[in-house]
Amino acid sequence: MPTLFDPIALGALNAANRTFMAPLTRARATRDHVPTPIMADYYAQRATAGLIIGEATGISRQAVGWPYAPGLWSSEQVKAWMPVTQAVHDKGGLIFAQLWHMGRMAHSAVTGRQPVSASATAMPGDAHTYEGKKPFEIARPLAAEEIPGLISDYVSAASNAMAAGFDGVQIHAANGQLLDQFLRDGTNARTDEYGGSIDNRVRLLGRVTQAVADEVGADRTAVRLSPNGESYGVDDSNPAPLFTAAAEMLDAIGIAFLELREPGPDGTFGATDVPRLSPQIRRHFKGALVLNSDYDVARAKADLDSGLADAISFGRPFLANPDLVWRLRHGAPLNKDEMATYYSQGAEGYTDYETLMGSKALA
Repeated sequence: MPTLFDPIALGALNAANRTFMAPLTRARATRDHVPTPIMADYYAQRATAGLIIGEATGISRQAVGWPYAPGLWSSEQVKAWMPVTQAVHDKGGLIFAQLWHMGRMAHSAVTGRQPVSASATAMPGDAHTYEGKKPFEIARPLAAEEIPGLISDYVSAASNAMAAGFDGVQIHAANGQLLDQFLRDGTNARTDEYGGSIDNRVRLLGRVTQAVADEVGADRTAVRLSPNGESYGVDDSNPAPLFTAAAEMLDAIGIAFLELREPGPDGTFGATDVPRLSPQIRRHFKGALVLNSDYDVARAKADLDSGLADAISFGRPFLANPDLVWRLRHGAPLNKDEMATYYSQGAEGYTDYETLMGSKALA
């Protein structure tokens, strides 16, 4: 059976190993959402991952309500991403851009406009803004006539990603973001062709994915879902048929891979008692399946050995361990990540973590 350290074919690409880097928001761009030079250092340090799935990246100014998060809608942003992707390629790595629309999770203090969603709802809690935390706002429902423009924003961002040198794109439809808000009945109360039945609620994800695949190739297109349990106030009353239907639809489009974030009851972030749905989704999605959330080597081996997963994506372990692949292979200890520097600016907690790769003591 394949291990974390064996190669894998992913659509048009061949990854050197099955230890992927999950998308991690780090807030090191400018207030205009332009990538900065230090981001090239950060991603290059982690280029031994079989594939880097880059941090969530806004498809439009409306889409990105997180301070200092990057975008992919302007020529300035595209130009600034080029040194980042080149730095990864120079180290022999692969990198996807994650296409992001936050929907109701965006805040007008960052975007300058009212957030949008499937329906008029508000996320619980407070949003991060440049002025500190502020209560989330009630989103306005996207009008049906606005949806072609939304799809066009995804296509444009995907095209910009390829122009910037990315190897492909991942559509972010997980963790309570806009497409997740359309998928689940807890936030989608629409009565048009995008609401009500499961077929209707998966329609927007299908149209976005097909349009992006038509633009950059299905073999360079991926999707991320979070099918089990509540995520950022977004939930569904019957997730199994919803997400197996979504998986069937994505399988028919022929995407390069599907990534599932599936926390368990003991998860360190977003813990849930809702059973993970990957065993059912595996029966409906025949392409490469990448699993994520609180994995260690033993659990990763079990899911690879059983055929449930084709690769495993690691998030916070990659944040603190640029040489994570080497450490996992050699059983080396892991650095602990520092939450205080997750979203701060500068090198601390970003590019200054110690590496052990090549240590003779552990070789």
